[in-house]
Amino acid sequence: MEWYLKVLKQYVGFSGRARRKEYWMFYLFNAIAMIVLTVLDRVLGTDPFLHGLYSLAVLLPGLAVTFRRLHDTGRSGAWILIALIPIIGAIVLIVFMCTDSQADDNQFGPNPKATF
Repeated sequence: MEWYLKVLKQYVGFSGRARRKEYWMFYLFNAIAMIVLTVLDRVLGTDPFLHGLYSLAVLLPGLAVTFRRLHDTGRSGAWILIALIPIIGAIVLIVFMCTDSQADDNQFGPNPKATF
């Protein structure tokens, strides 16, 4: 949960680097919240409302942590646009997100693993 809250606190922090754990824990808690809100929407009869509101609320933090994760692998945040290529782009982006960090400092900042 601390990784999820860390991303929310840095909701417009597009600079720096993010560890794999930070990225994947954010998306794990995000997926759980989406499932719970979708069920609540269906039960309450407000089908797209809660889910849509939450999606808008985490849009910027999600983009920011993705940019920082790409920075951690030594890539520019512009690589997020590869996801616009159907199927192949999403697969390539997932591979980038699973790739280990650059061991040393890079142009985007110090290695976040060195601080933990």
